[in-house]
Amino acid sequence: MVLTGALGVGALLGGVVGPVDVSEATGGGMAGMEGMEDGATPTAAGLAAVEQGYTFVPTATTLRSGQPFTFTIEGPDGDPVTDYEVELDEELHLLVVSTDLVTYHHVHPERDAQGTWSVELDGLDPGSYRAVADVVPTDGPDLALGVNLSVPGELDPSPLPAPGAVDEVDGYEVRLEGELESGSSPVRLIVERDGELVDDLEPYLGASGHLVAFRADDLAYAHVHPEETTPGGGPTVPFIAELPSAGTYRLFFDFLHDGEVRTAAFTVEVAAYSGGDDAADDTTTEEH
Repeated sequence: MVLTGALGVGALLGGVVGPVDVSEATGGGMAGMEGMEDGATPTAAGLAAVEQGYTFVPTATTLRSGQPFTFTIEGPDGDPVTDYEVELDEELHLLVVSTDLVTYHHVHPERDAQGTWSVELDGLDPGSYRAVADVVPTDGPDLALGVNLSVPGELDPSPLPAPGAVDEVDGYEVRLEGELESGSSPVRLIVERDGELVDDLEPYLGASGHLVAFRADDLAYAHVHPEETTPGGGPTVPFIAELPSAGTYRLFFDFLHDGEVRTAAFTVEVAAYSGGDDAADDTTTEEH
């Protein structure tokens, strides 16, 4: 899959996940898990449209061909937020994933002066999706707000790909290394092309690549933090994964090379935290 701004054609979709909980919940986005102690419990993020007084408000949740997806992030005062921190080179990261975890897109909507975000989401196959807005309002908390979206039409379900540590995309072979478990785990991606290690990856979102994880049973979102001081280079790209529980996850690794962003995907089985009692095996955020 190649991302060059707008979305390309999506893959097949699977079963429908129930409505996103819009009750207030706690959670964290891209920077929300920094400084965690070993064995601490990361929060399952992206499960609620409302978090710490902020609300993800889409204009419509049914996507129509030729129409952009528009939305606002409302603050505790009920007004659209218009001031944001820049995180990983962008004010807002929108992650769109199909409910079968086969289709994934990472895009950066444009915002107008009134606080309305807009992005083209053409090319998605019929079915259901989770959209997660990863964002930090100025002087506000790190947020990962999630809503469900749908594309009308006849469904053609696809099963979750089997677990594996190697993916091939556009002539690249990407290998996942590391023993993932709930809590904090180191992991690294190694990129090759035509049997040769790729050592000239281009900086992307402030690192040599961008990695996210979604839990299979409920599409809980977890950011995975880059562990490098100088972006670009390769072929090895290290991260620290902060995963809220044991279970099946789908990982998506975006990397930039020769001017194009490509995405490698992996299905992984995450073990329970091995450093003691499985205190990190918390499957959902607390509802209020």
